[in-house]
Amino acid sequence: MAAGTVHRMRLGLIRRSPVFAAGGLGLGGAVYAGTAATTWLHFGRERTREPDLLLDGFMPAYDLEERHAACIDAPAEATWRAAQHIDFNDSALARTLFFVRTLPTRLRGHAAEPEQQREGFLAQAESLGWRRLAEIPGRRLVMGAVTQPWKGEVVFRGLPPEEFAKFAEPGFVKILWTFSVEPRGAERSLFHTETRAVATDAEARRRFRRYWAFVAPGVKLIRLASLALVRRGAIAAAHPAAQRPMD
Repeated sequence: MAAGTVHRMRLGLIRRSPVFAAGGLGLGGAVYAGTAATTWLHFGRERTREPDLLLDGFMPAYDLEERHAACIDAPAEATWRAAQHIDFNDSALARTLFFVRTLPTRLRGHAAEPEQQREGFLAQAESLGWRRLAEIPGRRLVMGAVTQPWKGEVVFRGLPPEEFAKFAEPGFVKILWTFSVEPRGAERSLFHTETRAVATDAEARRRFRRYWAFVAPGVKLIRLASLALVRRGAIAAAHPAAQRPMD
């Protein structure tokens, strides 16, 4: 190919790159807006599901529910350990989303959240105030807290299981999340997560609905990143030769 032709092609790509970038941003914005709108519309709707006696005991009715699952080529024991010790610093996607989430705080001139320590996800959650509500060792863990997530400085308040189930103080949101691991033969397992949340009064529900519609797209991406981290950690522990870089 002639040098002049190559030069013209490069100039064309340079001139079109802002158009491509703008198109990508526009598409991303459209996806974000669509996800936020769907989240707003589905907030508080009843869902058809199988009863879950453990979770229903803490929160039988709720404003939102999120479920995610992944089949993993590793024994249940390896997946269980990986789920407790995932480190979001190992995911470029999660690091980026956490940075974006702190931008409003940074722009207001407040100190950003300290960088996560490499102590494992479960230890981090408990250090932030989340409390264990129930546990089936090696198979299932349920965590819960009450909070006001729309505030600039979010505080998670853990409560004993009985108090959490009965908590109804106005102006708050009760949140619980669980992860479970089920064996699928000797060398495979199913990892499942579920999050439920319910506001304690109409004003908190209004605030929470607006907040959740705004953050839900990013939260969904973080949860997908967490599934990938659990998969990678479990496989690395069970089959060291199969470990590959994630980012």
